Parts: sequence; structure tokens; C-alpha cells
Amino acid sequence: MKSPASLYCAGPNSRPTKSLLAISVILLGSFATGCGSNMSSIPPTPQNTSVTLMVSSTANAQISQMNVTFNSLTLTTQSGKTVDLFTTPQQAEFIHLNGTAEPLLTVSVPQDTYTAASATVPFAQVTCVTLQPSGGVLTDEFQSNVAPEVTLSLPASIRVTGSAMGLLLNLQVPQSVMPTNCPLTSGNPTVNAAFTVTPVTLASPPTSVQNGKMSSLVGQISAVNAMANSFTVAAPDGPTWAVASDPNTLYQGVAAFSTLAAGMPVDMDLAIQPDGSLLATRVFVSDASPTNLTDVNGQVTQIAASQPSLFSFGREVQGFLFPGSRSVSIVPFSFTNSVVQISPRLTNLQSLPFAPVFTTANTVPGQNVFFTSHALTQQGGPTYIPATTITLMPQTINGIITASGSEGNFTTYMISLAPYDLIPNLAVQAGQTTLLTNPSTVVVYVDSSTQLLSTKQLAVGSVVRFNGLLFNDNGTLRMDAAQVNDGVPQ
Repeated sequence: MKSPASLYCAGPNSRPTKSLLAISVILLGSFATGCGSNMSSIPPTPQNTSVTLMVSSTANAQISQMNVTFNSLTLTTQSGKTVDLFTTPQQAEFIHLNGTAEPLLTVSVPQDTYTAASATVPFAQVTCVTLQPSGGVLTDEFQSNVAPEVTLSLPASIRVTGSAMGLLLNLQVPQSVMPTNCPLTSGNPTVNAAFTVTPVTLASPPTSVQNGKMSSLVGQISAVNAMANSFTVAAPDGPTWAVASDPNTLYQGVAAFSTLAAGMPVDMDLAIQPDGSLLATRVFVSDASPTNLTDVNGQVTQIAASQPSLFSFGREVQGFLFPGSRSVSIVPFSFTNSVVQISPRLTNLQSLPFAPVFTTANTVPGQNVFFTSHALTQQGGPTYIPATTITLMPQTINGIITASGSEGNFTTYMISLAPYDLIPNLAVQAGQTTLLTNPSTVVVYVDSSTQLLSTKQLAVGSVVRFNGLLFNDNGTLRMDAAQVNDGVPQ
């Protein structure tokens, strides 16, 4: 008599293949395992797993924006069967996801071992921002065609199992655009968008991008379902997210779920749930009026000393003034009557050994800011687009540790930024008050609440990425760090 057939959990390793677009997939981990024995000679009916496809990037500061469009994404099993994760175009902007992540979509995938993947990517749009030698900010944008079909590089086979799991596409920006110098003087650089993989373990509840939590996602509410206690959010860069709320969801800027309305802008943290759904753990509404709302998310490029106005690179835009746009170049704002605030994502601001102040008087180029406006038209100076709210948002900096120390309950790191970083690059502009003593240096504060996701020790000489809130403290740049990742060589 033949012994019962057994089901082997581990799949064979696959060798990565080189291609124009090499995408690696992170298996975030399943919420339930499906390994066991098959006691019947009849093969069981294949089960499906809810898979959340997440996108992220690893970058320095040479590129200010990179929009990628995927027409399809296909996984291939070890037996040669193919599964399409999607066949309609999906878009994402990757630079604002440096060290963080956002969900692209959630799909039902047959449980199996997948050893290969492919995608169709029609083009990528790349933008860099720099200061021209003659003065003025230059946004250099180009669109590059990519090979119509590419192979996604999987360094190991992917076992899709359990009730829910995640896959992470992580863009390696320095290996993706050659050359990366700005302005792009030698024609369109080659786009060789490379994506890599790092296995992670899921936590419950998740605490970081490596185990299923995504932080500081921005978008506009497109619908609210009061009966289901859920809402839908349209992201500026393309994705749409169905989001659930529960009694533990923290609401900031509004009283509760019942006060949400379509059209409101949100800054939120999401967590993948055991059934594959997305739960909002935190929701911040920076502007409670949805009427004729426009919002712009990006880095400040200039603060004019001659009039109450500032300019921002519109990495992500949406709303009344920019219908159908995913991004714009430089957006001018006036701020005479603006409400200026700080994203409440980080809760340790009162513990910092310096005063974490953000005002229009101490805003500097390079800070990441979220603007809202209800203007009906774009106007010339000095009114420009009147900003209703100006919110300081978390951002990622990449630099070399030059010194370390401690202040109170914080470990401090002195970080040296690359010359092409927007912060030192734009600090010397004419027509604005020079506010920074040393714009190439940032003092970073790390405490027990900081997510340490780096694989290397934080030591002098290390290249590190820090994500957090960046403040101008009387001419010195200081960051309250929420997350630490391995850095990108400068």
C-alpha cells in the first residue's frame, strides 16, 4: 500500500535574472500557515490568499520624483501556471515612498509556490529639482520608454499561503536612473528600474512597513460608508484604498469617524488585517472643509523674503485646481491667513530636548509640507494660491553619520547631506532670508519609539536613511526620527 502523500512547504530557490526592469518581491508573511499532510489521494481544491501588493523605494536625494505605470503583473508557479495580479494599468510615485510604503491593490491569489514573475511597464516619468547657476529653481523632467515586457527578479520562490499576506515592490532608485546628475544635460538618462527583496516577518499588530503597517499615507476621501464603518481614499499618485475603521482608530483634526466626509484630505496610518483588509489605525484631517479642495504634497523650494509667499515642488497633487493631474512643477502659495501645523503622527514632540516649532517664519527649502487650498483660480503674486493649511509632514533624509552623542532620553546623530540634496542645494538662493547656519548638516534624534529597521550598526561613517519630522531650530536643522533604514551611497 502506498503511504499518504505529504505536502512539502519549502519551495526551490530561483536564480535572479538580469533585465531592464528587475523587480523583487517581499513576502511579508502569511497570517495563517497552510502546511500539513494530504491524507487523500484526491488533490484538495486550491485555496486562495488575499494578497496586498505594496510599493516602496530605496533612494538618496538625487531624484525628486519617479512615476511608474504598470500595465500588468503576472506570477508563474513552479509547475508553469500563470496568475495575473492585475491587467488594468496601475500607477505609483516612488520617491515619496523612500523607506516607507503604500498599498497598490489587494487581490485574491491561488495558494502555490511561485518561482517567476513578469510585468509590462510602458514608461517611467522622472523629475529632478535643482538650483540653476544663474539663479532660480529648475525642474528637469523626462519620460522614458521602458521595455514593453520585463522579468521580475525573485531571489527566492514565493509561497502564497494562509488567509492573507503581502508582497512589496521596492524600487532601488540609484540603480534605476543613469546618469542621475541634475540638470539632465546629456539627453534622457537610461531607465533601468531595479527592484529588490528583503524577507520580513509579520507582527500582530504590525508596527512597521516590514511587517504590514504603512504610515503617513495622504489622499482625499472619495466615499464614506457609515453602515460598514469604512471609507475610500483616492491617493494623488493613482491607487485607491478601501479603509476600515474600528473603535481603536485614532482620529486627529476631527472628532470621530462620523465626522468624515467625501472630499476631506487625510494623513493616515494603515495596517493589513488577518482577512487582507486595510484598517486605519490613525486618521488626521488637516482641513475639514471639502469644498473646492486642492492639496499639494512636496518639498518647499523657496520662501520669498519680499512678500508672504513660498513655493513648493508638487510631487503629489489632486483636487479642484489640478483635476486629473498626478504632479505639477513648482506651485506658488501665499500664506497670510494660513493655519500652520505639524503632522501629529509622532507623539514624542514634547519630550525632545529642543522646541519643535514650525511656522512660516522658520520654514526652509527642503522641508516636506502638505498644503490645502480652496482657491477657485491660480493667481499671480503676491496672492498666488492662498494656502488654507500648511502642515509639516515626515520625510526621509539620506546622509553620512559624522558624530553621535546623547541628549536626555535621545541618542543623537550628526548627519552630513550630499551637495545635491535639496536642503543645502536650495538654501543659498537669492531673494530669501538665509535661515540655516549649516544647511548640509542635520542633527537626528532617536529614542525608544523609533523603528530601527536598519541591518547595519549606526556608527560614524555609516550611510543611513532617517524618516521623521524636520525642524529649523534657530538655524540648525533637527529631525525627530520615526524610522531608521540602511542608507544609499552618495
